[in-house]
Amino acid sequence: MSGSAIEQVHARQILDSRGNPTVEVDVRLDGGVVGRAAVPSGASTGVHEAVELRDGADEWGGKGVTRAVANVNGEIAAAVRGLDATGQEAIDHVLIDLDGTPNKGRLGANAILAVSLATARAAAAHAGAPLYRWLGGDDARTLPVPMLNVINGGVHAQNSIDLQEFMLVPVGGNSFADALRIGAECFHALKALLHERGLATAVGDEGGFAPDLGSSEDAIEAVLEAGRRAGHADRVAIALDPAATEIWRDGAYRFEGVEKSPEEMVAYWAGLVARFPIVSLEDPLAEDEWSSWNQLTVRLGDRVQLVGDDLFVTNPERLRRGIDERVANAILIKVNQIGTLTETLEAIRLAQRSGYRVVISHRSGETEDTTIADLAVATTAGQIKTGAPSRSERVAKYNQLLRIEEELGDRAEFPGWDAFPRARR
Repeated sequence: MSGSAIEQVHARQILDSRGNPTVEVDVRLDGGVVGRAAVPSGASTGVHEAVELRDGADEWGGKGVTRAVANVNGEIAAAVRGLDATGQEAIDHVLIDLDGTPNKGRLGANAILAVSLATARAAAAHAGAPLYRWLGGDDARTLPVPMLNVINGGVHAQNSIDLQEFMLVPVGGNSFADALRIGAECFHALKALLHERGLATAVGDEGGFAPDLGSSEDAIEAVLEAGRRAGHADRVAIALDPAATEIWRDGAYRFEGVEKSPEEMVAYWAGLVARFPIVSLEDPLAEDEWSSWNQLTVRLGDRVQLVGDDLFVTNPERLRRGIDERVANAILIKVNQIGTLTETLEAIRLAQRSGYRVVISHRSGETEDTTIADLAVATTAGQIKTGAPSRSERVAKYNQLLRIEEELGDRAEFPGWDAFPRARR
């Protein structure tokens, strides 16, 4: 354990990309290396997520995290001091047991996660290894297909579109760098297209545009037209994140002036998949509508990726239920939904063993922390959601993936179309 024992843990309050406080932690080992991590925060959150600890006082509109910071600098620091940072699982279980609640609500998932991730970074630095290799070993060489949220709606933007994310997926790229180039070129073509139509080109929380389009179908068609204008019509596909829990009210889905029953919503998605080159639907139904999810999976599961976000909340127990009940065929992974790196990796391994695809994801309130980029490569996830190629907290993740691909050289792999089930070619 020479040099890898935790000597000091220090937390501070910093700001995320929406100007709200979040937790950042430095973990110093007795060998002198330091690991730093900052945690994100979501706007569209499921009721089953681990609990962010917020102050609730007048300062910062109640969103301060000084209590979470104090928990790190006091109780948590005392509990992990002297432990071997290379024993990630043991440290994470100390944190889980120390909190003692099922949702990490006593100490705060934001406090616990910051320590968990900073410990992993310190251990990687001690080993002299990049984080992706420390977590994934020598087999970590698959770069993810980026899913770029180029049109924002719902809670991510104050506009006319009720569905949350319209993503451009550069599946036809020959490498991650090539795919990112395609995505960026389409993004700029989309800006020009929207400007021509007299629509706003200001961006939402995740870097995408937030125009007042007439419907979700109009948004899809605008993204595809941008792909054609950029010369990439046959190299791009569409992914959607409707965040359907946000539009579920009193037994029906209400959005853009219409109301649909669960059965009608299933038919609506089937119709869109038939009309457009859609490769992924994330949270197309509400988080606890298990029977409707099953109907959708039976109807579309062999044709399109069906991703559980609010449905699974990176929680192995909810994922096991989904596997048993034949619900969805992919899981969205957000480290702050579950609160430790160990539990995150457990959810990923369970999904992959069960034939579910894995999408590593950011949150709408992000920082410049790039851990999820390394995590995507470490786990051979094959897909990453981290926003439009706009705003530095989003681009930071893409730039880290460019560095990783460069470091891997000829060993780097990029799945392209193969990342998705029966994707159209």
